[in-house]
Amino acid sequence: MAPLVHVLTHPLVQRDLSLLRAIDTSSEAFRAVIRRISRALAVHALADVATREVAIETPLEATKGQAIAESVVLVPVLRAGLGLVDGFLDALPEARVLHLGLVRDEETLRPSCYLSKLSSLRPDERVYVLDPMLATGGSAVAALDMTREMGLERPPTFVCVVAAPEGIAKLHQHHADVPILTASVDRGVDENGYIRPGLGDAGDRLFGG
Repeated sequence: MAPLVHVLTHPLVQRDLSLLRAIDTSSEAFRAVIRRISRALAVHALADVATREVAIETPLEATKGQAIAESVVLVPVLRAGLGLVDGFLDALPEARVLHLGLVRDEETLRPSCYLSKLSSLRPDERVYVLDPMLATGGSAVAALDMTREMGLERPPTFVCVVAAPEGIAKLHQHHADVPILTASVDRGVDENGYIRPGLGDAGDRLFGG
């Protein structure tokens, strides 16, 4: 396992991953479960986010607490990446969300961009690129290319639910310093670029087709 690949093996995450994989999980249930996994991934991903000391008042006395000291930006890769946004916002409501729309040609498996809201991204911000599936790695590399073109001072983090070894290898071939956070590294991709055993098309399962 590459040192920059972190697999969240918490029992509750793995229980929820099993629910996502199951073919009989409805879109409504799929959305709820992926939100739970996303929240767990967010807590792990944000474990070292910078904080600053603030003065607060409890019902009994004055004391000191902590506030987030840096700007966090979520970049969901549309459309499936939207499924990970709410869990992250549950953990960090003040995070900014900048959408990135990529579509994959089903024959060449190459992505093209149809929407980018990255123009307001600042170099000092902390960025998390969100996409439930890291399959062949084409979309992930394109998303990271576009994000890093904004002059980020540090590498973004790529967050997914399921990753394939082929996607991990391609991502790190182009972005060797980018951490990957996932709930599973699966067996591999098939001839159509789908992860096996995977969980199907995440976008279709989130939104009903």
